[in-house]
Amino acid sequence: MPMCSPASAIYDRMMKDLHGPVHPSLIEDKTKHIDPIPEFHQNFWDSTMGVVQRQITLTMRDTAFLVGRSVMVIMMGLLYSSVFYQFDEANAQLVMGIIFNAVMFVSLGQQAQIPMFMAAREVFYKQRRANFFRTASFVLSNSVSQIPLGLAESLVFGSIVYWMCGYVSTVKAFLLFEVILFLTNLAMAAWFFFLSCVSPDLNVANPVSMMSILFFVLFAGFVITKDQIPDYLIWIYWINPMAWGVRALAVNQYTDSSFDTCVYNDVDYCANYNMTMGEYSLTTFEVPTEKFWLWYGMVFMAASYVFFMFLSFISLEYHRHEAPENVTLDSNNKGEASDDYGLIRTPRSSPTGGETLLSVAPDREKHFVPVTVAFKDLWYTVPDPSNPKDTIDLLKGISGYALPGTITALMGSSGAGKTTLMDVIAGRKTGGKIAGQILLNGHPATDLAIRRSTGYCEQMDIHSESATIREALTFSAFLRQGVDVPDSNKYDSVNECLDLLDLHPIADQIIRGSSVEQMKRLTIGVMTGLPPSLPENMTVQDYLEDIFLMKHSEIWKNFGFVLGFIVLYRLLGLLTLRFVNHQKK
Repeated sequence: MPMCSPASAIYDRMMKDLHGPVHPSLIEDKTKHIDPIPEFHQNFWDSTMGVVQRQITLTMRDTAFLVGRSVMVIMMGLLYSSVFYQFDEANAQLVMGIIFNAVMFVSLGQQAQIPMFMAAREVFYKQRRANFFRTASFVLSNSVSQIPLGLAESLVFGSIVYWMCGYVSTVKAFLLFEVILFLTNLAMAAWFFFLSCVSPDLNVANPVSMMSILFFVLFAGFVITKDQIPDYLIWIYWINPMAWGVRALAVNQYTDSSFDTCVYNDVDYCANYNMTMGEYSLTTFEVPTEKFWLWYGMVFMAASYVFFMFLSFISLEYHRHEAPENVTLDSNNKGEASDDYGLIRTPRSSPTGGETLLSVAPDREKHFVPVTVAFKDLWYTVPDPSNPKDTIDLLKGISGYALPGTITALMGSSGAGKTTLMDVIAGRKTGGKIAGQILLNGHPATDLAIRRSTGYCEQMDIHSESATIREALTFSAFLRQGVDVPDSNKYDSVNECLDLLDLHPIADQIIRGSSVEQMKRLTIGVMTGLPPSLPENMTVQDYLEDIFLMKHSEIWKNFGFVLGFIVLYRLLGLLTLRFVNHQKK
């Protein structure tokens, strides 16, 4: 961006304002009115309870998620338990396999919540900037909202698997089994919540979560037992919550008194292996036989849960991804945006007269035929929903026209028929009966002509995020123009569109991370190649005044297409039509 010359009056005035003393009245206002205002209007407890209540309400209202999770938990529990119904307890490989799968299911099922966590994070960023609540309140609310879900999943899934598969039939062992599954569920949910907090976007969070799942599964002590893990990777085994869960459940099963025996199913384990049946089954998978490993596992998973939530708090408080992350690719066209800047004369003193300075842009060759749109005695009739035998006239004899290089705005209250008129002109109404004439350059606007010569820009901005802005426009230009059009003309139309929409400075930027206003301009460019939409922090009134006062008249006069607006008071829905490469078919 060019800087003001030190010799200009503008520069002198800016420096005086910058280095001058602050007015005493401003300091007094700050001391009297600003400083007494606390950062948060509620104390920690009240704000936390409010956020917790809101989060639980939002979770309970997500019926699709709740029903889907419930069906999945029940079906997977029945699948596991029916396949391994009443297994042989002496088969340690089978028992450990079901334990491993149970832990893996309750652990990795939380990965599906990453998109929900990311969406909640965006809301948090906005509300935290406004000091609605503390970061700790948000973290606690998310953790508390996971407790009912985790408890329900662990109870339902654990009960089905435990009793149908035939684990130790004691109340104590069953309750410990449920507690361990519940703690594992919470610990892994906290881990994926942390990933969603620390990742810049979903495109990073998903691959990182899948990589973490790989390490969790491999180093859980079942796929690769502890003694087979290399010494330089054994630390992964000891910090893996899944490994602690598998170890704790195995100890809970085989340290029961029913397995503390030498002879089991006519096999003398003491004589053959110098250990009891339970100890032999545990050592088969290199699991320690001491009872305290059960309690250590529960403590470790509770500590992991607290630790991951603390890391989430640190990330949300001190390392927020609020600014969009853009990637700019090198391009040979970088300098094109500033080619015309030398034609603009910057004043060296404050303007005192009525002198008007204009940027003179070079004329461009137009690669499309300017088209005039006209519609005469346009009627649109649909069946009456309350009485199909009757009809309702939504449009009644509407006539009008729009010239190339002009802007037409349709204004009115809700239900006046603005969108209906635009849809009828654009040929997007498939139902009902249309009567009247729609003309393009005096010729009837057939469906084929409409499809080939119009673009319809809606409010949704849907693009391939990994492409650059230039690539998106180039892709559109090559697909929307015939093979008879030279490639050079298509590239020229892309550069022209970049100029019209002021996208040259960011033309080689990845679409992902673009602002709402940039995405809207790109949508217009891809569909129609029209001027930019409503800028940020600009009201509809200001925008229309800017248009009707013809502040950009030099731009509009050079365009051979029609722009249609629909304005509903302060809501601006931009629906545009561009007529390019008109073919008389």
